[in-house]
Amino acid sequence: MANPSFVLRAIKDVAFENRDIPKLRDEYEVRVQIAQTGICGSDVHYWQRGRIGDFILKSPIVLGHESSGTVVEVGAAVQNLKQGDRVAIEPGVPCRRCDYCRDGKYNLCNDTIFAATPPWDGTLAKFYTVASDYCYKIPDSMNMEEAAMVEPTAVAVQIAKVADLRANQTVLVFGCGPIGVLCQAVAKAYGARKVIGVDVVKSRLDFAKSYGADAVYLPPKPDQGVDPVEHSEEIATMIKQEFGLGEGADVVLECTGAEPCIQTGVFATKKGGTYVQAGMGKENVLFPITTACIRALVIKGSIRYTKGCYPDAVHLIATGKIDAKRLITNRFKFEEAEKAFELVKAGREDVFKVIIEGVQS
Repeated sequence: MANPSFVLRAIKDVAFENRDIPKLRDEYEVRVQIAQTGICGSDVHYWQRGRIGDFILKSPIVLGHESSGTVVEVGAAVQNLKQGDRVAIEPGVPCRRCDYCRDGKYNLCNDTIFAATPPWDGTLAKFYTVASDYCYKIPDSMNMEEAAMVEPTAVAVQIAKVADLRANQTVLVFGCGPIGVLCQAVAKAYGARKVIGVDVVKSRLDFAKSYGADAVYLPPKPDQGVDPVEHSEEIATMIKQEFGLGEGADVVLECTGAEPCIQTGVFATKKGGTYVQAGMGKENVLFPITTACIRALVIKGSIRYTKGCYPDAVHLIATGKIDAKRLITNRFKFEEAEKAFELVKAGREDVFKVIIEGVQS
């Protein structure tokens, strides 16, 4: 029995391969038969450009990292899972021994085995092996699509954690893509007083308004010849006035990576407020550092997830506080994986989350 896999062989070169069934690397691992896999922007990025920061594609890798599945084999020392358990897979397993891991910040571990991040294989295959404690049993009420959506939900939970999000705060979120709207929904679930979503695409704003945001904002385009930073500052002023934010939002979550949004976000944060950068766009941007200084802003970056994010995400979806399934707009069979990737790459407004079914045969 082989292991059909969707492989990124080189930049812009993907193919289906019949690989060997992966063996358990140690007695604490489990083998999972993959049921559903969501496509993330990073998967597309590696496919098109072959690198994200220091992670560079040097040899073929299996794509995919947002997955759910059924445990089909358990290592001798595994206690938390048994064959037949349905699980959401946390795709990054850290070394557990470095100072970052010991400090609970395992998202910063330099030796993390992260699915579909070079040189490690991802989950778009029939079978995937992973540490048993990085698989989370899902309740019977949750289906496999929802379980695959735990990954992006956990990203949003981590962003909220980094922001130290509290009840009764005003939260401004730039970007109404999957991570943006999940951040809005998490903020509401955590008791935010007012959550505002900002985007340049009206259909996404409409979705955000029906999902987790109390209000949404479509920023006007700048007039010709206007200084972009001045325009960003103006938009921040308009947002503060329109939504009664006074001197600014308590918390700003930037989920686009777009330079104008980053600038507007800084200008829209109140003195002593928290600004979290989660979106990745251009490597370097023009940043209003003096404003950040004068306002004594807390500026943080957020990456992946840390202890407790996955269980919290499972709970939020299982209890209906977050309707993760509503984000899925397109479904493909495993054999149509390349078509699914092409669709995500096209960046259509009506395409939100694309999900690929596991190997059926």
